Amino acid sequence: MNMLENGTRMQRRVFKDSPVGPLTLISEEGKLRDVQFGLELAGDSRDRASASMCPVLRQAERELAEYFEGKRRDFSLSLTWRGTSFQNRVWKVLCEIPFGSTCSYSDLARRIGSPQSARAVGVALGRNPIVILVPCHRVIGADGSLVGFGGGLEIKRKLLEHEAQYR
Repeated sequence: MNMLENGTRMQRRVFKDSPVGPLTLISEEGKLRDVQFGLELAGDSRDRASASMCPVLRQAERELAEYFEGKRRDFSLSLTWRGTSFQNRVWKVLCEIPFGSTCSYSDLARRIGSPQSARAVGVALGRNPIVILVPCHRVIGADGSLVGFGGGLEIKRKLLEHEAQYR
């Protein structure tokens, strides 16, 4: 377990059974704080061992496994929102896009009540710390093209194809 500068407890775990590669899961004070592609946030084995006892990380692994098996469409984890008020607004509305559906950046800007902010929405999506659960992969270009995804367009395509398969 790590302590952050503000004294809060943070735990990490790597979810290796993902068809889109390993996902690093991080909790803070019993809530899920990060789900990131790859291992760049992973700590040493002590972090992973301590995280095995963390209920929210075990639940995140279970729910992600169910999602990838096609058995889960929505997540029930408690999340820590760590962004600006604008980013948090974008991310919360993003969670309302149904499984297997997509919308454009401009559609999302309208949904948050800021129709001229499609580019700012794109920036907020690029800073999304909780990928898949906060489904930024469901946002596409106005012309239906796959654009702008931190995990890479191939992973975005895989996630959208996965959801289409189980819709």
